[in-house]
Amino acid sequence: MKISFIISLFISQLIFLAAFSCTDDDEPMSCEEREAYINEQRDLIRAFAETSICSEDFECRYIAFGNKPCGGPWEFLIYTTSIDTLELTYWVNDFNLQETTYNQDGCGGMSTCDTPVPPIGFDCIDNKCIPIY
Repeated sequence: MKISFIISLFISQLIFLAAFSCTDDDEPMSCEEREAYINEQRDLIRAFAETSICSEDFECRYIAFGNKPCGGPWEFLIYTTSIDTLELTYWVNDFNLQETTYNQDGCGGMSTCDTPVPPIGFDCIDNKCIPIY
């Protein structure tokens, strides 16, 4: 399952690079196209994080996910060490940068300027990390 996810990640990154590389004849992506791509990436990242399981052997963690137009993350993504955490971190950091650029280019919408509260701990119920706030 991890291999198929990594392959899909690699392919999606190639698509992203192809979409954002410009020649003299290419039109830059519209805000709508960029938003669709960002939404697709968000769904893939969440799906990958959701494949993680918790137990006594795997630790629950979280990472700031997304970037609001006024700054700060949209949420904290919950995952465990049962997945490739370096790959997830790389992908989330790249996603956050894409969303920052999208917002700075005038494509971003509006958001509240509050920051979500990170969890202070976790319970592991049915192999799923349940955040405690």
